[in-house]
Amino acid sequence: MRIALIQTHLYWEDVSKNIAHFDEKLKIIHDVDLIVLPEMFTSAFTMNPQKVAQSMDGEVVHWLKKVAKQKQAAICCSMVIAENNNFFNRFLFVKPNETIDFYNKRHLFTLANEHLFYTAGKEKVIINYLDWRICLQVCYDLRFPVFSRNQNDYDMLIYVANWPKTRINAWDALIKARAIENMSCVVGVNRIGEDDNKLTYVGHSQVVNALGDYLLPPFESDEIKSVTLHKNEQNETREKLPFLNDSDDFQII
Repeated sequence: MRIALIQTHLYWEDVSKNIAHFDEKLKIIHDVDLIVLPEMFTSAFTMNPQKVAQSMDGEVVHWLKKVAKQKQAAICCSMVIAENNNFFNRFLFVKPNETIDFYNKRHLFTLANEHLFYTAGKEKVIINYLDWRICLQVCYDLRFPVFSRNQNDYDMLIYVANWPKTRINAWDALIKARAIENMSCVVGVNRIGEDDNKLTYVGHSQVVNALGDYLLPPFESDEIKSVTLHKNEQNETREKLPFLNDSDDFQII
């Protein structure tokens, strides 16, 4: 699977500007299977959901469907969704046939009071795309390994994030840890720039294989980078090192 990672700055609480910005970025992307954008790509990490929220039938979701169809590639990201009088930090995975899978962020970032403005998801979500089983995760979820534990039910983890510079060492370390402990490749896409809370972001978007080796090392530029993943190579690694067979049984409640 060929994946394009878009690492860039975001416009604060300006949906139209962000869509126009990503429209320009997408013009140079061709011949990929999956395009990954950062967390809250239409607004940055805002605690004013009512200002930027969209519905699942709104203009941004229709834009994502159009992109997926035109590029003949899935596109994924998180954004603020309003539904049933709640706001969700929702990870959307939009396929070329315009169908949508989604995951609502479970671990809300209490340090920024995210839990006061958004409703937490409850379900772990694993989707199927091009014969890959993909587990969808958002930013702060990275710190909670039990929730993302591979029970032989996925092949790839994707994290989209607004993870600040002050804690970027943790981002790098935890992505590698999630890859190694789950015998799974991990794709992490973060933003760059500064937001209106004066937080600085340096990206470090990256791709790590099941052994914790970089397939795409962390980078800090405003750039689109791509990587090709080979499922057969990961399957061979799992066969040679069947560590998942010895993992503990558990249930998340």
